[in-house]
Amino acid sequence: MAEAIKDLDPDNMVRSPGITYQELLDTDTHQVPEVLRLQSPKFLGDADVSIERYTTKEWHDKEVERLWKRVWQMACREEDIPEAGDHIRYDIAGISFIVLRTEGGTIKCYPNACLHRGRMLKEFDGRASELRCAFHGFCWSLDGDLVDVPANWDFPHVNASEFGLPEIPTATWGGFVFINPDQNCDPFDDFIKDLASQFERWDLSKMYKQAHVAKIMPANWKIAQEAFCEAYHVNATHPQILRSLGCVNSQVDVWENCARVITPSLTASPLLDYELTEQDMVRAMMDIPEGAPAPDLPEGMNARAWMAAGSREGNRADAGDLVDEYCDAEMVDNLDYTLFPNFHPWGAFNKICYRFRPNGNDHRSAIMECIMMAPFSGERPPPAEIRWLEEDEPWSAALGFLGRVFDQDAFNMPKVQQGLESTYKPGVTLANYQESKVRWLHHRLGEWVEGE
Repeated sequence: MAEAIKDLDPDNMVRSPGITYQELLDTDTHQVPEVLRLQSPKFLGDADVSIERYTTKEWHDKEVERLWKRVWQMACREEDIPEAGDHIRYDIAGISFIVLRTEGGTIKCYPNACLHRGRMLKEFDGRASELRCAFHGFCWSLDGDLVDVPANWDFPHVNASEFGLPEIPTATWGGFVFINPDQNCDPFDDFIKDLASQFERWDLSKMYKQAHVAKIMPANWKIAQEAFCEAYHVNATHPQILRSLGCVNSQVDVWENCARVITPSLTASPLLDYELTEQDMVRAMMDIPEGAPAPDLPEGMNARAWMAAGSREGNRADAGDLVDEYCDAEMVDNLDYTLFPNFHPWGAFNKICYRFRPNGNDHRSAIMECIMMAPFSGERPPPAEIRWLEEDEPWSAALGFLGRVFDQDAFNMPKVQQGLESTYKPGVTLANYQESKVRWLHHRLGEWVEGE
């Protein structure tokens, strides 16, 4: 995994037959923004990824110590804690934190532990005027200052000025709150600079949390995450969307702390061995059954332009004139970004934002979350509360058509985990280009966990 990264020439590289994403942008009816014209393909080597990263407690323990205790990670949305005293509990790999808003409006984070005997201070999200331990009653203000010690006479050795709750570094970007358990961490601005520069056009702070759905998945967190890091799997896992998705014609770009896969919609997969009309692609995109009436496209208008026009009108009431500035690609394509290690915001009006993390200290179990972001007009709507799906409850119960796609992905996850536990092959083999975002994740993981 320590092979050198090599820049690739976008014009002279092995790629799928069919129209490239940049050629598709040339057909757009609107001006294409520079962010979509960026190309940063990378060759990160072709060595297999060790299955120990998915199957062993030893590797998980190293991740906890060298990654999760040291890396910047998304904890919540600012709108989740809008008022003084609002707090959420953020857990990662068996460690718990409290993220809250102080009386002065500042967002702070503390370890979720009483400094007396270590009892968890907050078990649930909510609102409080203080942080009082339910065990013996030690109490801190929202600013982390010690304000009450019952039977204080018995603690002459406790100096209130030195007994404040330890502050964990916090930062905000795009309406999201990030924390870093390492009090000596590198600056957040340096960590997020690649992603932040790409999202200058798409201000996620102006969106609101329309839905938040979570489920425990029976697989390592990387297995769950990697299912959403490439479009190569569409052919076998989601065959119903091949007619409207240019899966293997995705553009994959890699930077230092972020990477993206842009998968074009309303262009047929090159893997199909038959021709499709523009209306065929619209029918597939809209999930219209064969035989049912489908919209007629205006003469001379292709499927991408027609669907983009419809999306503009559908978003106009909430997004205003911004919809006229966005090109067709921004309205219909899948702009899937990942900020290392586990945060996945999508660009433009795509709504989707994923987060994947270990489920406690179980290296064979993960928490998968899908947050749906949407534009709004007027007063900000209240953020959706998180909905936890039961083990046998499908994603489609909460997310409709998108959920049905997730259900197909979720079906694979435990099978991958079981297969990796059973295989005699020591490593996972990845495609050089289509799965380069997966390899980038492991490349960065190796740098953090093993110092490669």
